[in-house]
Amino acid sequence: MTKKTSDKKICNKITGTGVWTPKNSISNEQLVDTFNKYVDQFNSQNSNAIENGEIEALLYSSSEFIEKASGIKSRYVFAPEGILDSKIMYPMINERSENEMSLQCEISLIAAQQALQEAGCTPADIDAVIVACSNMQRAYPAISIEVQNALGIEGFAFDMNVACASAVFALQMATDMLTGGSVKRVLLINPELCSAHLEFRDRDCHFIFGDACTAMIVESMHSHADIQYEVISTRCKTQFSNNIRNNFGFLALCQPESINSRNNRFHQQGRKVFKEVVPMVAQMIQSHLEDENMSADQLARLWLHQANLSMNELIAKKVLGREASREEAPIILDRYANTSSAGSIIAFHENKKDLSIGSIGLLSAFGAGYSAATALLRRI
Repeated sequence: MTKKTSDKKICNKITGTGVWTPKNSISNEQLVDTFNKYVDQFNSQNSNAIENGEIEALLYSSSEFIEKASGIKSRYVFAPEGILDSKIMYPMINERSENEMSLQCEISLIAAQQALQEAGCTPADIDAVIVACSNMQRAYPAISIEVQNALGIEGFAFDMNVACASAVFALQMATDMLTGGSVKRVLLINPELCSAHLEFRDRDCHFIFGDACTAMIVESMHSHADIQYEVISTRCKTQFSNNIRNNFGFLALCQPESINSRNNRFHQQGRKVFKEVVPMVAQMIQSHLEDENMSADQLARLWLHQANLSMNELIAKKVLGREASREEAPIILDRYANTSSAGSIIAFHENKKDLSIGSIGLLSAFGAGYSAATALLRRI
């Protein structure tokens, strides 16, 4: 657990946010149509083995199953064509030369420019860049340093990964640096291209992820931004679990026979994740409130990680002691699906303007690791 930061004289605040959304959206119906065509192809090609009991026949998916299991109705993706081809079923993204801007840098700039404009500052005002997300498209040089260079920012930059909790972990990192005085303004970016590590041939998870990129400006300086949220305090927690994994990395090249192994893409034990993460996150939120001598009824809003509708509803119920309204715990996953670390920031970005001055909300993210992080915010 991290130390309380609410007694600081310095007021660290979020003064700008930005979101990049791909232009293409795939509905459940489109995804299911492709998946079921693949099922027919697989079962036909393996009919003898299925008949002999050597392998199991694949089952159809359905829009009703997806929405009931997750609350997801559609998702934005960067490259839909390959995903919707039953003979490919993964995004086809062209390799770029080393003289070209990387894809994650490109989408980071779009979200970052929005956040900078909203905060009323320029790249010259930024001291540090943190790019935090579930997967980087290369090991090095850091995507953050490429973003820093593209924007013309002095200072320093680094990448970090705490899976779906990355954005709020980065927020804590930024506020710690601001409090320590090493920086005055930090740009946080979460370029999530989740469709690239999803197994679209797996009925249990082919619908889960979408693509998006978010950005935030966090600063301790006086700001004229129209919308500002003080970061009252943050909490971070990690607890090892094998229940959510993606094993692809540079060592996969050392085992060429298994480079396309199912284990090298996202996989999880969903029921175990639900059973273990919900109480863990609810207790963490309650403890955070207690540390600040606050009660749940002081929370005007919960900006929760957007992974699963039932998880969010149950966490909110455990925290509030009652069902939460959509206004109190907004949902964006029905349109975006799970965008990993970007999800709670999208929820915040889309649902931050209507709260009155002095209102308190809680930003929360959780995922593989297990990793979980919370931030208490006050509209100022």
